[in-house]
Amino acid sequence: MKSFFQFSLITLFLLTLSSCSDSPLPPSTPTLIPSRSSRIADSAEKMGPANDHHPPVLHSQDWEEPIPMPGPINTAGGEDSPFITPDGKTFYFFFTPDVSIPAEKQLTDSVTGIYQSSLIDGSWSEPERVILNDDLALDGCPMVLGDQLWFCSARAGYSGIQWLKAIYENGNWGSWEIIEYNPAYQVGELHITADGKELYFHSSRPGSLGANDIWVSRMLDGTWGEPENLTLVNSEEDDSRPFVSEDGQQLWITRTYKGTPAVFLSYKENGVWQEPVLIVSQFAGEPTLDNEGNLYFVHHFFWEGVMLDADIYLAKKK
Repeated sequence: MKSFFQFSLITLFLLTLSSCSDSPLPPSTPTLIPSRSSRIADSAEKMGPANDHHPPVLHSQDWEEPIPMPGPINTAGGEDSPFITPDGKTFYFFFTPDVSIPAEKQLTDSVTGIYQSSLIDGSWSEPERVILNDDLALDGCPMVLGDQLWFCSARAGYSGIQWLKAIYENGNWGSWEIIEYNPAYQVGELHITADGKELYFHSSRPGSLGANDIWVSRMLDGTWGEPENLTLVNSEEDDSRPFVSEDGQQLWITRTYKGTPAVFLSYKENGVWQEPVLIVSQFAGEPTLDNEGNLYFVHHFFWEGVMLDADIYLAKKK
């Protein structure tokens, strides 16, 4: 799935900034955070089912028809990379006000980044930005495990794209640190199982069948072990953005299907992941589920090869 993160451009931009000094840039002066709506152009057209040229297509009788996620989550800007906590009460996602804006300009718009919304009395609260750094940074790919927020980031003072972990303390996410992996693992977007013992990620590392494959690394003596290719799960297409249910019995992925991203599901039988089945197709991807089995995913609105918008969709479990 085409991501809003054009990280190669961002990395070059950050490296240019950081190369001006041998030390990291000084923190910027904290300012009030503008609202998402203040950065969305007045000319932006809000897309939805009524004007969607390629709506998501459901292929399973176990879920209701997908609809835009209710509440204030979706805007005329781009919402992407969803993650919902297992209890279904906290929702994280990536936002940028204009999906056509180059990545290096997203870096300084003051609103692009990770957002959080809470379910209160049955309704989702107005999303608030999760501030993880006072310096130049572009954070995304959120995944929460207990009191830990794992996310990917391109940051001033650091080369390349990093995976980081923040801790929730005193009502805020903080104390972030860079996660060190063996560079040969080439870890892409990831998901860690509820017990913390398995790390699933996509990568095009040697041994992959397609553009990207799903790999798993297991925690051994405090270190992530050599990744294993999930050969029964992967295909010659692009397989990416894994999500594992809290009970560890479902592996959800994004796979290219008939030229566009689609959501697939693999079940674990006798400890072995099975061949994935198609759940939702046509510009659908990055699945995440709560413990009731409700499926959240991103849907990109395209027309004549141009992305117009991106929203979070919900398919309720029957």
